Amino acid sequence: MSPVPPPLPAIILDPIVRLALAEDLGRAGDLTTDATISPETKMSVVIAARQPGVIAGLDAAAYALHLIDPAMQLSIEKPDGSAIVPGDVIGRLDGTARSILTAERTMLNFIGRLSGVATLTRKFVETVAHTDAHIVCTRKTTPGHRALEKRAVRCGGGTAHRYGLDDAILIKDNHIAACGSIAEAMTRAKAYAGHLRMIEIEVDTLDQLEEALKFTPHAVLLDNMDTDMLRRAVAMIGGRVTAEASGGVNISTVAAIAETGVDFISVGALTHSAPNLDVGLDVV
Repeated sequence: MSPVPPPLPAIILDPIVRLALAEDLGRAGDLTTDATISPETKMSVVIAARQPGVIAGLDAAAYALHLIDPAMQLSIEKPDGSAIVPGDVIGRLDGTARSILTAERTMLNFIGRLSGVATLTRKFVETVAHTDAHIVCTRKTTPGHRALEKRAVRCGGGTAHRYGLDDAILIKDNHIAACGSIAEAMTRAKAYAGHLRMIEIEVDTLDQLEEALKFTPHAVLLDNMDTDMLRRAVAMIGGRVTAEASGGVNISTVAAIAETGVDFISVGALTHSAPNLDVGLDVV
């Protein structure tokens, strides 16, 4: 599995978390807490697991608390990447009740959503652990939350494909159609890329693969191929370039895909279809 990454820096977290808090606080702030809780009231609470899974998003949750009350800190007991079971204490908060109650939902939203991504990723990673294949996510992320979700995938043991369009050149079927041929698309890409830019090209037939390999891309994306065709494609590639499988991968099919010998398997579902992990805040 890939190592758990460090927390995202404040410059990345700040606009995302501020927007989430502003969405919740609206124009007048937390009316319920302001109306019912005195400024002097203190609380001790824990963030606890309601389901088994893998934790992610504590950096965003801690930053949300910091923006509400810079004097408070989230004491983490189960760091990002940790496996949890129901009842596990993920973190503790001691301090002003108003701050805790105002930050609560935004904190839990980040932890629940991102832990769901990490948990689903871990399931895929464990399913292919008997092979050399790596699980990677895609750009099918929640708008504005890509940095968070890509990090959550890494917390679950997966790796990240491109973070954005400027990471590498990935020639897909529509690029080929617009260029007129694989040869033309690859020729243009190689002339443009420079020596440090990776080039990957998507193919969905063995004939396309044969043509693409003539131009020695760094990687080929074997799209929507069945396992028999994937095995034949891996044999054709012969280790010359990186082989990545994609297209409708799910937890029932991923092991068989991995067993074909591909190097990477891209799974859009890691970010676009991960269920929320249930976590809650309990007074102690």
